[in-house]
Amino acid sequence: MKNIETNRLILRNFSESDAPGLLAYMSAHRVNCFLDGRINTPEEALTEVRKRSEDDSQIAVALKEDNMLIGELFCMKEEPDTFSIGWNFNAAYEGKGLARESAEALLHHLFEEKEARRLYAYVEDNNFRSQKLCEKLGMRQEGCMKEFVSFTTNEDGTPKYENTFLYALLKKEWSSRRES
Repeated sequence: MKNIETNRLILRNFSESDAPGLLAYMSAHRVNCFLDGRINTPEEALTEVRKRSEDDSQIAVALKEDNMLIGELFCMKEEPDTFSIGWNFNAAYEGKGLARESAEALLHHLFEEKEARRLYAYVEDNNFRSQKLCEKLGMRQEGCMKEFVSFTTNEDGTPKYENTFLYALLKKEWSSRRES
């Protein structure tokens, strides 16, 4: 993918130098949906960044000042013009508006350059930070899917099902919001 720059960030493909940054946030999950992607060793992180470096749907988010990886965005296209989006960030960089800055750049890229008509994101009902980010991006909650998916188990070994919100944004809503 072509790099996207914001005031403080670079959105780009992953590279081998991102392995330590990926390990930092993929070894300490705070959201269950990323549990299956847990990375525990530098070797696993290197293998994963090599794989992601060839996938334009996996976007590294790095600080512009030193190119340090602080998180990731992802976007999967569904034909003909819809994208599923999401993000995962290192907790050390929360509260600085960096996730919003990078997500806004991604929305602009998808709507303006990839000709997206609709974007949507799944957010677990206990992931308050991502819910707030969706709302700041102008996304609206379209519903809550009860016991939608399981990423982990209860103490007795049975699947722990999570309620999941669906947030979405249409290009016309995004354009209208930008004009006002």
